[in-house]
Amino acid sequence: MGMKIVIAGAGDMGYHLAERLSFDNKDIVMIDTDKDVLDNVSSHLDVLTIVGDATSLEILQTAGVNEAHMVMAVTTSEKTNIVTAALAKQLGAKRVIARVRTHDYLTPDHEVYFNQIGIDNIISPTMLCSTEIKRMLQNSSFTDVFEFEEGKLNVVGITLDQYSSLVNRAISEMSQDLIFKDIRIIAIVRDQITIIPRGNTIIRNNDHVFFISNKKAVESILELLGQKKVTIKNVMIIGGDDMAYATALKLENDYRVTLVHKDKERCKWLSERLDNTLVINGDYKNIDLLIEEGLEEMEAFISVTESSETNIITSLTAKNHGVYKTIAHVDTREYIHISHSIGVDSLINKKLVAANQITRFLRKGNVEAVSGIYGVDAEFIQYVITKNNRVTRKSLKDLHFPETAIVAGVIRGNQVYIPDGDFTLQIDDKAIVFALPNAKSSLEKLFH
Repeated sequence: MGMKIVIAGAGDMGYHLAERLSFDNKDIVMIDTDKDVLDNVSSHLDVLTIVGDATSLEILQTAGVNEAHMVMAVTTSEKTNIVTAALAKQLGAKRVIARVRTHDYLTPDHEVYFNQIGIDNIISPTMLCSTEIKRMLQNSSFTDVFEFEEGKLNVVGITLDQYSSLVNRAISEMSQDLIFKDIRIIAIVRDQITIIPRGNTIIRNNDHVFFISNKKAVESILELLGQKKVTIKNVMIIGGDDMAYATALKLENDYRVTLVHKDKERCKWLSERLDNTLVINGDYKNIDLLIEEGLEEMEAFISVTESSETNIITSLTAKNHGVYKTIAHVDTREYIHISHSIGVDSLINKKLVAANQITRFLRKGNVEAVSGIYGVDAEFIQYVITKNNRVTRKSLKDLHFPETAIVAGVIRGNQVYIPDGDFTLQIDDKAIVFALPNAKSSLEKLFH
């Protein structure tokens, strides 16, 4: 088998990681104390499961952590994760990652302590999520934004309405426009199905379209779509737990933030720690209260309460009251797929954000980074061209590329290319391929 990976914790995050990694024929072992949860995992995914406590040496030895390339401790207990990761490293695991939630663990000068006990990376889904929310506000015209190579290449997603100039046109006809020199459509999500477009694909009203572009061209996408750019100044956050706190902390120096939460004591706690956030104690289900507190003057509305349903419904209400950008945190994976069709601009799920971050730590052969998009079944894989073979001898259109994959971008030294069919790869190029899972094995053959 290829790489061996041990995951402690079969909750949403562990499941999502296992699902992402099982596409790549990795050898995955999952440990959890709850047998029912593990049964559910093994009925859906090709993984080995072990019932038991991940902090037990015996269980870790049974799981074979001594041969593991990576051990991810992602249970809901921070202490379990830290102990599991530290022990796994002692037992010989190559790389270990622990999921934590305490804020003070995450300061750079504290990370040293974790490294000293053998933990390579600590990640906090909440902190990663608040960073992601901030990025979504900075690129507010788009529902999704991904960066490659420090932002030399950007992937952005946007839902098209009937006013867009692209609707009802075929891709091949559009690509004649000069503007398409630095922009390419790489995916369309339509009725929850991901389509990798070909020349004869026709864009439809309500399609959720993903573009890739170089840094300069992000502005031209807006121009192309005729969307106006709105600057966000006023932000309302509803919710008061860790996630709301972390988000307010990240945003309060750049935006005017109002936070509404129903628990009085917690509001006191929050207002002592947030210097520039207006903290309001009140029931966020009461829309009149939100309007009183300035809902209609807000450019952005972020709902991070503990209930996914509340988050979706309040976001839709905010949208109806003219708020330009809404972001809802949802816990259930089922909702992520329907987000674009129900009208909330952006859904975010902290476990998916964290799983994306972790899969970036995995290096596989020439694959540099893998990252996925919410609600899209395809993901990005980077291949480095290490030797001359047919990939470097033929242009892309003659390579018989799988139908469900597309070369989205190529990085050559400091140059960034958005390749067309006539492009030919060279040695040392970094090809960023966007592919559905079923294309992976043919891609491996092409690039190895």
